[in-house]
Amino acid sequence: MKIAVVGIGVAGAYLMNRLASDHDNHVVGFERMPESQHDAVCAWATCENVMSGLARNCGLNFDDYVLHDGRNMRVDLGNKGHVDIGLRGMVSYDKLQLIQDMIRGTDIRFGRAPRKDELEPDFDIIVDSTGFHRNYLPRVPDELWIPCVQYKVKYPAGKEPFDDFYLRSFPSMSGYFWYFPLGNGYAHVGAGDFLKNHNSFVDEFLKKNECEVIKKVGRPVRLTPPSSCEPFTDGRKSVGVGESIGTVYPLLGEGIIPSTWCAELFVKNLHDMPAYRQAVLEKFKIYSLVFKFIQLKISRKFNIVKHSIDMLKLYQHMKSEEERYGMEVRMADMLKVSQI
Repeated sequence: MKIAVVGIGVAGAYLMNRLASDHDNHVVGFERMPESQHDAVCAWATCENVMSGLARNCGLNFDDYVLHDGRNMRVDLGNKGHVDIGLRGMVSYDKLQLIQDMIRGTDIRFGRAPRKDELEPDFDIIVDSTGFHRNYLPRVPDELWIPCVQYKVKYPAGKEPFDDFYLRSFPSMSGYFWYFPLGNGYAHVGAGDFLKNHNSFVDEFLKKNECEVIKKVGRPVRLTPPSSCEPFTDGRKSVGVGESIGTVYPLLGEGIIPSTWCAELFVKNLHDMPAYRQAVLEKFKIYSLVFKFIQLKISRKFNIVKHSIDMLKLYQHMKSEEERYGMEVRMADMLKVSQI
């Protein structure tokens, strides 16, 4: 098969590696940024317990990319106090280097974002892994997305504000501020907020804590789950993979592992797109419930009594998947966070 993979982020890089290793396929990647400016835009935190196996699928050792191994994450709830969450595999890692190693030796056309009609004559399948932009698929009506900004910064020795992961949740869970250590005084400092108060919060933090700004990036993150991001195809040759079809865990805004899982589902169902659709909907079924919870919180319609069953289901899911999320999950913490 002739396959075009458009968008070389987490999902696109994984697909290039996995699809190109099958010599029955002719796979070409397209990335709109020039190679010298190619970057891994969003935060670099993930769960080593899961990423180790996904990296191994690509012939890589995930340990080679770990920058900081988390032990504790403080979640600051403002005037509601804070919770300290024990970590079991949550790490920050060199995301860009992992992407570059995944695509090494594959055919990538940098600095190009071809139109769909340019690609259709030459390819059997066009994979839309363009993330939020969803360039090759029909628009999703009434979707929910959150604007985000992130800085890579360098602190003077001994001046780091935190030595581990730190989050500050915004009122009504409309978003959060994050601080992710990257080792050797480097960190990612950023925030996303549905109510668009994130820039001022980050600016204030940067002024308060002396640092050198290395890089600033900004992008929106889609929180609408796969069940509300259909169709996954344009009915012709284009099919979505990763964030373009909603594989971001809405509670955390985390898309690295889900998008890579989605890419693997695509690889396994390459010759059966209806089966791919069903596999995606089944794999990410819980995301619809989580999304409902976030919507209720942002709209201030959440009621701990009225929505207790949904809260219990969410807790049971995360508790049973502690190894996947890389953190200890306690009902007391979840209830405290849900009340901000």
